[in-house]
Amino acid sequence: MAAPVITDRSPSARAAAESRQALEAISPADAPLAGFAGTRRVPPPVNEPVRSYAPGSPEKAELKERLASMASERVEIPIIVGGREIRTGDLSQSVMPHNHRHVLADWHRASPEIVQQAIAAAKHASVEWANWSWEDRAAVFLRAAELLTTTWRQTVNAATMLGQSKTVFQAEIDAACELIDFWRFNPAYAQQLYDEQPLSTNAMWNQLDYRPLEGFVYAVTPFNFTSIAGNLPTAPALMGNTVVWKPAGSAMLSAYYIMRLLEAAGLPPGVINLVPGDAAAISNVALTHRDLAGVHFTGSTGVFNTMWQTIGADMSRYATYPRIVGETGGKDFILAHPSADPQALAVAIARGGFEYQGQKCSAASRVYVPRSLWHDVRDRVVGIIDELGVGDVTDFRNFMGAVIDERAFGKISEYVSDAKRNAKVIAGGKVDGKDGYFIHPTLVETADPGYRLLCEEIFGPVVTVHVYDDARWDETLRVVDTTSPYALTGAVFANDRRAVREAMFGLRNVAGNFYVNDKPTGAVVGQQPFGGARGSGTNDKAGSKLNLVRWVSARSIKETFSPPLDHRYPFMAEK
Repeated sequence: MAAPVITDRSPSARAAAESRQALEAISPADAPLAGFAGTRRVPPPVNEPVRSYAPGSPEKAELKERLASMASERVEIPIIVGGREIRTGDLSQSVMPHNHRHVLADWHRASPEIVQQAIAAAKHASVEWANWSWEDRAAVFLRAAELLTTTWRQTVNAATMLGQSKTVFQAEIDAACELIDFWRFNPAYAQQLYDEQPLSTNAMWNQLDYRPLEGFVYAVTPFNFTSIAGNLPTAPALMGNTVVWKPAGSAMLSAYYIMRLLEAAGLPPGVINLVPGDAAAISNVALTHRDLAGVHFTGSTGVFNTMWQTIGADMSRYATYPRIVGETGGKDFILAHPSADPQALAVAIARGGFEYQGQKCSAASRVYVPRSLWHDVRDRVVGIIDELGVGDVTDFRNFMGAVIDERAFGKISEYVSDAKRNAKVIAGGKVDGKDGYFIHPTLVETADPGYRLLCEEIFGPVVTVHVYDDARWDETLRVVDTTSPYALTGAVFANDRRAVREAMFGLRNVAGNFYVNDKPTGAVVGQQPFGGARGSGTNDKAGSKLNLVRWVSARSIKETFSPPLDHRYPFMAEK
């Protein structure tokens, strides 16, 4: 393979070069200190309104135009390390899942040597970045939020629709609104954290210094949420850390534009380094490096478990104990009480299970319905499924697009085949991979509460229902609790308040995000901090102060104004 080609063609090339030259002249002892006079407050965060994209709306016309222009392009995506563009010539392609012959981009894969360069660039950048005032770091991400709100909105939305097969609504709530919210709310949460200081007296001043972690943070992001891809590297960076970011290969187009957006917002080179490529090869370098300070991960439970094993295998190699933060799998439930509203329940099953093709860690995948409601609810859900359009997401009439890639298509198809053999397919069951990776919304019924489709994560538009006898409410609570290793999201539908209370307490550890009379998806930053436990992760609640705490290492400082000058204590004066 030819040697990598390193260039810098970004709009801020000259500024990045000057910044690198300045950094090279700085030693840790000479690093600039925060010296702004005055206590600054970030703007009060507000959730970004979701645009409708209704017929005739200006946002629809703007997005349609951007979709057409981006679909006609074939972008080359370099590795970005320390502000430099690196082209290895080892290429992979980004395609449209709903039209998998259409190539959107060619992206360069990083070698282990380039991963080492990225770690070195992160270390180099940390000399200055860690010593910026937190307000100056926050300003970068607040500006990024405003750019995404305005001039970058339809570029990131279109990249998400074309590259990840999200409908316009799913892209808008994810790639635009949620990422904007992360970049607005995280600075406010950081301000709250920095404001927390210990008690002092007239004789001493006690302070907490919220230092960034010592080393680099390794951020590994998934394909299914552009907002997560933007948040996982930037939340640690906000707190003064520098990051090596490995995005999902199946979401490279949106990841690339997020990186360019951050550069446009003024992020210094090397603070976040974009390193796409083989996950195992990159992790083999990053996870075993002496300077690994933390992991920020969203993905499968199996991969996260492997990361823990790699890190735990030889803790003595690290300069400090790495922080490990992860949100992983889910087998999210909807539990209906006999008092539930059938129509509200049916809509929650359809939206919670089939939006974005069920490719959400929070998607409704297992449903428990009392026998007295089942026939009514079943008919309502089947009626909704019959109306759900499946196809090209640039046709705004479609409710669903394609699943992400051939591997996912094969895995989900096998579950559908299993349901046809061992359960009862009530609706759907159609799979078609000829032109796009289409799995049609599928509703399955089973009498066995331990059936694999009620226990295993599918990550596709397949919802399995177990019908229980009305008198077995308490027993069903225990079934929900014990038949899955995950504990991410869940919902209870009931108009009987006693039943709601029983579900809240009986299922207290089964979901980190629990919903009452609502679908188990759609957590909003600032409203429902997100994360689960058990096999679903470390529950560090993205979109809250709890997550930011993980990216700082506090130092207690005691300053005594009048230190004692005599070593003797009063009790020593008499025998």
